[in-house]
Amino acid sequence: MEIKLKPIGVIHSPFKKKEDIKNEKYANPKGFDPIEGELEIFKEYEAGLKDIEGFSHLIILFSFHLSEGYKLHPKPLLENTLRGVFSTRSSNRPNPIGLTVVNIIERKGNILRAKGIDMIEGTPILDIKPYTPRDQKSPIKLGWLTDRIKSKQ
Repeated sequence: MEIKLKPIGVIHSPFKKKEDIKNEKYANPKGFDPIEGELEIFKEYEAGLKDIEGFSHLIILFSFHLSEGYKLHPKPLLENTLRGVFSTRSSNRPNPIGLTVVNIIERKGNILRAKGIDMIEGTPILDIKPYTPRDQKSPIKLGWLTDRIKSKQ
């Protein structure tokens, strides 16, 4: 079975290369929350943005377009231990698909200005979904991240 995905837009980000985003200062509870950028939705899909202004947050599915292959046991940022790829946010995955939640600041036509940008300039957007209360799960377990997150708070 072949799966073909066509980008619906592109990210405009302050991060111009992979090294810009792999920074210790983002390994904190607020992480990328204050980082602003734009989601440019291609004109042919602009009509699909109808009614989006009523949502504060959106789920963005995107392509890790600069990813080169994958490792089943990557070493996460600021970690010395190899972890299973599916327990990390590594960009080097069998299917290089990313997911993030952004806070929408405003819409101007086919451009969504947002906070929480954790993608590199030019990242292809694959899909957008509204973030709703059913996306909030509780209680949660944080696995190997538990001690790391507690120490940052």
